[in-house]
Amino acid sequence: MELSAWIQLMIGIPLIGFIVSLLVPEKKENLLSKVAFYTAGLNLVSIFIFLIFWGINGFQTLNLEEYVLYKNPNFEFLIDFFFDRIGAVYIVVGSLLTFLITFYSRYYLHREPGYKRFFNTILFFYLGFTITVLAGNFETLFIGWEVLGISSFLLVAFYRNNYLPTRNAVRVFSIYRIGDVGMILAMWASHHLWHGNVTFINLENSELVHEHLAGHAGLGLFISLMLLLAAAAKSAQFPFSSWLPRAMEGPTPSSAIFYGSLSVHLGVFLLLRTFPFWEDQITVRIIIALIGLTTAILSTMIARVQTSVKTQIGYSSLTQIGIMFIEVAAGLETLAMIHFAGNAFLRTYQLLVSPSIVSYLIREQFYGFNPQKKNIKSGFTSRLILSFYIWSLKEWNLDKLINRIVFRPLKNLGHRLDFLSYKSVLYYFIPSYILGLSLLVAEIKIPENIRIYLPTIFGFIALLMVLKAFSERNSARLSWILLILNHFWMVLAIAENELFAWPQVAIYLSGVIFFGVSGLLIIDWLKRQTGQHGLHHYKGYVAKYPIVAFLFLVSALGLMGFPLSPTFLGEDLLFSHIHEDQILLAAIAALTFVMEGIVTIRILARLFMGSQIDQEISALSSEELALKKKQLFNSKDLATKAIK
Repeated sequence: MELSAWIQLMIGIPLIGFIVSLLVPEKKENLLSKVAFYTAGLNLVSIFIFLIFWGINGFQTLNLEEYVLYKNPNFEFLIDFFFDRIGAVYIVVGSLLTFLITFYSRYYLHREPGYKRFFNTILFFYLGFTITVLAGNFETLFIGWEVLGISSFLLVAFYRNNYLPTRNAVRVFSIYRIGDVGMILAMWASHHLWHGNVTFINLENSELVHEHLAGHAGLGLFISLMLLLAAAAKSAQFPFSSWLPRAMEGPTPSSAIFYGSLSVHLGVFLLLRTFPFWEDQITVRIIIALIGLTTAILSTMIARVQTSVKTQIGYSSLTQIGIMFIEVAAGLETLAMIHFAGNAFLRTYQLLVSPSIVSYLIREQFYGFNPQKKNIKSGFTSRLILSFYIWSLKEWNLDKLINRIVFRPLKNLGHRLDFLSYKSVLYYFIPSYILGLSLLVAEIKIPENIRIYLPTIFGFIALLMVLKAFSERNSARLSWILLILNHFWMVLAIAENELFAWPQVAIYLSGVIFFGVSGLLIIDWLKRQTGQHGLHHYKGYVAKYPIVAFLFLVSALGLMGFPLSPTFLGEDLLFSHIHEDQILLAAIAALTFVMEGIVTIRILARLFMGSQIDQEISALSSEELALKKKQLFNSKDLATKAIK
């Protein structure tokens, strides 16, 4: 077997293991754990054998062009795989830790109601991680990137009948999607810079990189900054650090493999993989180092005041990842990879033993606690330390910062779009769309001074529909319909911008129509069964309708352009028709697709996850909650007296 072909085996084993795990009945815990354990173990053995032959052949860089999914004279969607020493370090560490986690989890989660879901999701994550690490171009990497995002959501929301894990899972996924804006725009700009599908092996050619960047320094800087945005969001770097403690709501093994060892280090991997592209851009290197330094300082202070051991370990890991950002910016590639491996193993160990350590410390504190007297000192230094302490307790308000800068303005804008009702959609937007489509089909020439603005206007209408769906709480059906219509408006925008062939339109909209209609049918069915159709509370219907919840998850993934849908390919086709100078249109399209993913997951979470009781309790003020507790204690006292 050729070495390049061995890469197929590294991806094939996790894929087969994941599919087999889906077919195993939920009650057969032993078989489920064995499938996951032997999948990770077999892949680990195959990787070690591969590394031996790879070393014998001189550690040569390998590139495997798998196959072309779609090709036309101006566009090519190529699945490509790539292997070098960066990929070797990440794939070995990832496979070894996944193997250890599957062994640990088979006993840790014994008799847990979500036993099957956990191992399904872990294998799905392992597949996404392998694809990401072995990807040979941005398109292939983005497939794995998306798999990791949805795996993260499912693992954080593992206790899906509880309100807090569900809410935090949506929060984590939303931050991930912010990073996806950077990845999508970097892919779009790369197509224009390279005039085709660039592979990572091309980036190894410094002469070729300099040739394409000559005269396009601004475009190169834009690509580098977008990649940095994606890396910072994925690795919880400043200012996105606040999502990490919220991600610890899942089981301890998932916290260890995701937010202690593997997923949280993928931002470093992205920077390492693209380092040859931006290594001569001093401005980018300074920004990366400053972000890493800021994260390291803030995370150190926050970690020292945490009361939860898991969040303390998480923030400690962020400190080390911030230092890794500095190392990558300084060009210390080997040091960064050694640092990654050491930090990944250490944090995994710490998280796995943390329950035992906490139990031991509680026992020691109970039997041998001696309070120490401390003198309160006055002065500028003491006040400064106290201020840092309070700010660290508040986690430097990073969560509020993201809310204020990103989500609140989008939600406020959505609330101003109340005119987007069933009536306005039916009477105004659908007829307007039909008119625009008719003019396009009839090839009626529109004056150039008007036509030049139409793509941006149509794209902005699509964005407004998504924002309205984002803020809509009265009707899940209306929110879902707006998500479907935004795709049609986006197609019209691109068709007005440049020739968008009808076969390409069919590829793009086939997934939208199929998954959009299936999701709409499920929402209508759920309304008939329960009589509820709003999104004000988390309904938790997954407990009553688990199969329906799974089908709606598939519909949501298909509508948002997950790799299982042809819409994923169609989105890349769509961006290939946005010109290099149309940054505004590209930004609108990227934001539309990213926000649509957030909205679909929110609809899924509010309809099928969480618990309405938990939601009502969390909505109570402190005074109301105290009153409820007082009433509960009074009722307990009365019951005790009655028994006596």
